[in-house]
Amino acid sequence: MKKVTKIIIWVITVIVCIFVILNLTVPFFVKKIVVEQIEENFKEKASLDGINITPPFSINLINLKIGDLFHVDRVSVSPNIFGFFAGKIVLNDLALVNPVITLEQYSDGKLNLPQLEQKGKQPPVYITGLVLRNGRVIFNDKRVNPEGFKTILGRINADISRVMFPLTSVKTNFKVSADFLKTDGQKIGSIIFSGWLDFRPKAMDGVLTVKNLDITYFSPYYGNFISSKKLLSAKLNTSASLKSRNNNLDILTNLRLSDLVYAREEQGEGELPELSLTRNALDFFTDTQGNLNLEFDINTKLDNPNIDIAQLKKIILKAAAKNLANQNPEDLIKKINDNIGQFKAFGKGLEKIFKDKK
Repeated sequence: MKKVTKIIIWVITVIVCIFVILNLTVPFFVKKIVVEQIEENFKEKASLDGINITPPFSINLINLKIGDLFHVDRVSVSPNIFGFFAGKIVLNDLALVNPVITLEQYSDGKLNLPQLEQKGKQPPVYITGLVLRNGRVIFNDKRVNPEGFKTILGRINADISRVMFPLTSVKTNFKVSADFLKTDGQKIGSIIFSGWLDFRPKAMDGVLTVKNLDITYFSPYYGNFISSKKLLSAKLNTSASLKSRNNNLDILTNLRLSDLVYAREEQGEGELPELSLTRNALDFFTDTQGNLNLEFDINTKLDNPNIDIAQLKKIILKAAAKNLANQNPEDLIKKINDNIGQFKAFGKGLEKIFKDKK
């Protein structure tokens, strides 16, 4: 028994000594190499406060910064020793704490992403798990606004892990959540995406949910697609079920627009009453509470998802027509009469203008 105890103490002592030696030597020798490699590959100035190693064998990068593109408080990773013997770089349990990515799209459509250079044949890199805590992505778009229009995803949390059994499986479970934020930090919506993905048989099951998203914030992108009149308020709630088998991806979407409030526009003397076909169409498909509920199906390919805007408009219009058929007949008749009344008012306005010119 004493012999076993001595062996255990000896093993623990050796392990402690190894970690002490590594933590004393790694910060001096490895830190400089890591910074130089990042700068060489990203062509950006990089800085790193320190590197340490924690048991059983996790390498931690402290306060890493790459130009204005990326900053993270801590990166932790556990290299798989057996992967090196197989000629591969296998990283277990990659974790990022408080990462911030700042993207900028210039007026010509180009992004501020560096062009990574491939020098010779590089060993393949495999990541078996990813944990992200309290991340943030800032996207500044100078294409829609010369001064820049910012879209911010904050409080990003992600858990991505590969199924370990069977060993040949590449099936990956994932759960990602984030909040949409204004530049002042005010929350304007949230998004959750969870499920599993397996690229080998090109299959997946996932659910994407968007909750209480204030779409008026994104008006520079949709313009008058939703309404020709300015919207003061509009909330989007969406749930999409994504299923793929043999690369055939089916996206069944339930979309709900609510709290639609338009800005009032004063009509000057002698002006025609406003005739807004876009707004009328939107109001025509909403229910008596001003909510628009649509359900539609999109079919594409998992390995190359491609949704044409013109095709999407047709799908949404078809869903709107279906929604219209399910409305209360009395409400529908009232809408038709209201729209006819607006056209009559428009006609009377024209008639008055021509009479005044005589």
